[in-house]
Amino acid sequence: MADSKDFLGKGMKFPPQINPATGRFVTVSEEESVKQSIYLILMTQQTERPLRPEFGSNIMSYTFMDQNAGKINMMVRTIKEQIMVQEPRISDVRVSLERSAREGVLLFNIEYTISSTNTHDNYVFPFYLNVTPEENSEGEPENYDPQIVEEIGD
Repeated sequence: MADSKDFLGKGMKFPPQINPATGRFVTVSEEESVKQSIYLILMTQQTERPLRPEFGSNIMSYTFMDQNAGKINMMVRTIKEQIMVQEPRISDVRVSLERSAREGVLLFNIEYTISSTNTHDNYVFPFYLNVTPEENSEGEPENYDPQIVEEIGD
C-alpha cells in the first residue's frame, strides 16, 4: 500500500546539493517539499522562467518600498494570492507580518493547511528592504522579538 503522503511528491532540494556519500542530488519529500515550493514561488520573479512566465511572484518589486501600512498590506495580499494560485497541495493560507528588531527586515509567517491530510504547517519568509550585501553577510543570527506580531489581511 502506498504511503498516504506520496501525493506531496519528492523533488530536488533547493539550493541544489550533492550527497557526499552517494554522489546524488539531495531530495526533499512530503511537507518539506511544500515548504521548498513556497520558497521557490516567492523567490522567482514572474517572467523569469521563459517556459512558465506566470510562475513566481512579483514581491521583489517591493524591495525599496516605503514601509507604510498600505504597501505592506499589498505585499501580504500578493504573497497570499501567489501561493494559493501556484501551490495546489495547500489551502487556508494566512500571512502575518512580524517586524524584525533589525532595521529593514520583514518576517512573513505563512500558515497553511496541507489539503489532503489536514495538517497545519507554517513557513517564515524573511524579506530584506534596503539591505546591502555587506549588511546581509554579517553571519550573525537574526534577532527578533516574536511578541511583536502584526497581523495584516486574512
